[in-house]
Parts: sequence; C-alpha cells; structure tokens
Amino acid sequence: MKAFVTGSTGMLGINLIRQLTAQGHEVKALVRSKQKGNKLLGDTGAEMIVGDMEQVEEWATSLQGCDTLFHTAAYFRETFAPGAHWPQLERINVTNTVRLFEEASLSGVGKIIHTSSNATIRKREDGTPSNESDVMSPGEALNDYGRSKVIGDQRIAVFSGQLGVPVVTMKPSWMIGPWDAAPTSGGKLVLDYMNRRLPGFIADSGIDVVDPRDVAEAMIISAERITESDSFILSAHHVSQRQLMEVLEEATGIPAPRLQLPKRLLLAAAWAAERYAAATGKTLSLSVNGIRSITNKKRTSAAKAESVLGIHFRPLIETIRDTVNWYKAR
Repeated sequence: MKAFVTGSTGMLGINLIRQLTAQGHEVKALVRSKQKGNKLLGDTGAEMIVGDMEQVEEWATSLQGCDTLFHTAAYFRETFAPGAHWPQLERINVTNTVRLFEEASLSGVGKIIHTSSNATIRKREDGTPSNESDVMSPGEALNDYGRSKVIGDQRIAVFSGQLGVPVVTMKPSWMIGPWDAAPTSGGKLVLDYMNRRLPGFIADSGIDVVDPRDVAEAMIISAERITESDSFILSAHHVSQRQLMEVLEEATGIPAPRLQLPKRLLLAAAWAAERYAAATGKTLSLSVNGIRSITNKKRTSAAKAESVLGIHFRPLIETIRDTVNWYKAR
C-alpha cells in the first residue's frame, strides 16, 4: 500500500503511521512543521510533506502515486464560547475535507479512510448502545465540533456517490493513548491525574473510550478489506469518571480522589473558564461541552467493527498504563 496520511503529528496520525510503516507500507505524512514531524516520526521512514488543511491545493500534487488516503486531520475546539470557532470548523472539517477528497480522486487515489467521530451518533432514549444507523442531524449535535462532523459526513457521502470513490468512515469515541504529544483532552486528563491536579470526580457520568492504536488497526484493515463506502463505530469501553480514576490509580499508584463533584458546580466553573478563555485566547481543560459530554452517558456499540473487521479492543488498563509510561519516558 502507498498511503497518504493527514494529521500526521496528532495522536491518531502518529499511531497510524507507526503501524503502517511497521507493516512495510510506504507512507507520505502531511505535517505543518517538518521539525515536529521529524521529532515524532523521524524513525518511521515516512516521507514528510509540509502543508496543512487551510491550503489543500498547495500540496495536493503530493497525493499522486498514492492508492489510499487516510484522513485524520481535523479542527477541534471545545473550550471557547459556542460559535467562536465555527468558520474554522466548517472550513477545515467540511469544505476543505471535501476539497481534499476531490484532489485525491483526481490524483488517482482509489480509496479514502476518513476519521469522523461518534459525536455524530445519536443517544438512544432507552439507554441501549447506539449503532451506525443512529446518525444525528446537525441540530442535534452537542457542540460545534460535532455539528461540523455531521455536516462533513453528509457532504462526503454526496462526494462519494458522485465520483464513485469508496469512503470508509471511522467513528471513534474519546481517544486516550500513547503518542499524545499535543496533548488532547484525554492526555491532559492523564497528565493532570499524574500531577495530582484533579480534586474529585463527577459521580453521575459515563463516556466511551478507545485506544488510538486500535483505531489505527481498524483503519488499516478497512483499507485492505472494505471495497465500498461504509462506516464503523470504534468504541471499546464505557466508563464513569470514577471508574476511569480507579484505572488511573492502578496504573500510576497515585490514590484516586474521593471527592464527588456536583454537576451544577462544574458547569458554573466551566462557564467561567470559557469566558476567561475567550478573553485571553488561552485553552483550558474545563469546558461546558466537556461536562455535558461526560454526563450525557451515551453508549455506542462497536459490534459491527468487531464482526466485519475482526477488530479486538485492548483492555483499558493496558491503554492507561501505556499512556502513563509514554508520558513518564518523555
């Protein structure tokens, strides 16, 4: 396989490229900074292509010679006031993503593996796990990022139907794992726990978690086996925040906080944090959407991915322990 990977220095992109090159595939990696790319991927043998999703046409010719596009890049903002980043979300996650896919088709790419999110999946009223048929409308999304992904998936389906290029869409849940250099919100949680910055937990909570290495494996299997457009939810574990803290305690040896934090108090604190972030431009870990997401307690099922792709998800303790060890080593 000759693969082109966007979002190459993100957590999913790094894990994907490491698996692709370990299996002997040729990889072109889109990076905004060659220095950062070499730091995180220099030992993989991937060819660095400098560019970003703001200016697709500037590097689109690099798609030539590749047979598969793995699109993991996305614009994500959660901690600013709603609507503040919608123009960028729409441009990167919708307009320029479809533009990228058009350029890939013109360059002879025969298959696209696209990374969406289980934020596009509707929660079932009866509490049973949702599947790939439970797709939200844009107005149902919990935040602007989710809305951009719902609209993006709709536009991508139109593109695929018109040009006949198979697009396999991955819908991972909240990812926690090694090689989270940014870090993402999952990595920030692990680091905050390791540095004893978490005063307590939300008792009435629940969220789906998946390891990016398992997502990467599912993406590669899809590229090798799936011949038509399809979608797969990738969700390994549904845990409360307290259960997640208990796994972190087991992995780190650091006692988990015992204080139960009221949802109303956290929402008020998150609202204040977002006002501060909007005024200063600084991104904070606490957000209203983050609190809403973890207290929404939506469950999603990866049964289709397990059956069709044969994917097996690793235990949560393995994910957390490997993430903790990766941060300790760096």
